[in-house]
Amino acid sequence: MVNHLNQEPVPIFNQKKKGFSLREITRVLRSWRLRLKKSSSSDQPIYQPSQGSPDENGDGQKIVRVSSWTSDSDGSRSEGRSSKGFFKYRSMDACFSRQDSTNSKGSTSRPNGNPIMFSNSTGVVKPPPIEKQLECTLEDLCYGCTEKIKIKRDVITESGQRVEHKEMLSINVEPGWKKGTKITFEGMGNEVPRLYAADVTFVIAEKQHPIFGRDGDDLELTIEIPLVKALTGCSLPIPLLGGEKMELKIDEIIHPGYEKIITGQGMPTTKEAASRGNLKVRFLINFPTELTDDQQAAAVRILGDSSS
Repeated sequence: MVNHLNQEPVPIFNQKKKGFSLREITRVLRSWRLRLKKSSSSDQPIYQPSQGSPDENGDGQKIVRVSSWTSDSDGSRSEGRSSKGFFKYRSMDACFSRQDSTNSKGSTSRPNGNPIMFSNSTGVVKPPPIEKQLECTLEDLCYGCTEKIKIKRDVITESGQRVEHKEMLSINVEPGWKKGTKITFEGMGNEVPRLYAADVTFVIAEKQHPIFGRDGDDLELTIEIPLVKALTGCSLPIPLLGGEKMELKIDEIIHPGYEKIITGQGMPTTKEAASRGNLKVRFLINFPTELTDDQQAAAVRILGDSSS
């Protein structure tokens, strides 16, 4: 007969522990992830777009006003704005080169290389734009015009052959454009296998005008007058850019550096409709090359010593 009363007790740490089930482990992991997510979101800035459509600046970049705040330790929100009160962003479309561009008549094939996210390579490279000059007269840039330009470009057919194709491009020159203004036709360059077609960019250049010069939105005009008119005043016909003339009456003495401003007869401004710059009229005084003794004596008698 076994004596159970004198048997030594088994230590607790030697006893086999009951294991956790898979369901309990999953529940613990979910609870841990939830607490971690709540703790990290309390310190992370939150960006809330304001109501309204995005604006665009001069270069076509989209601008949207964004309010931001962070949660403080006491649960309150502190506003966070940039110095100008808004942040700029470019749409995702601007981050990658366009895959499709304006296609010419006739079936052509395009490289089928999609950009790879989170990679330094987009798969297909786009060459730099091809720049061409477009010369315009001051009259064209003042009143606007339409320029038709023929170009030749290589295109790749579906069979992989390279053929030359002629294109007619149309540019609507707007009143007030300045030299350096750029007009871009996307994908209108030569097509090359495994490359995007380059863009074609036209840069406005001003043709030299025989009479007028340009300074921003203002026009400049220089007129020669004889000395006698500069001293006694005169009425002068002034040509305008459109071919008209206006009468300019001057009662003051025209001295070297004298300038007359005619408001509203300059170039149109692109910022305000129906607004134009000024016409600056400068004078070139023609002095006589010689005087007789009597003329010199008369000049001294009339004018006297200018230094006194």
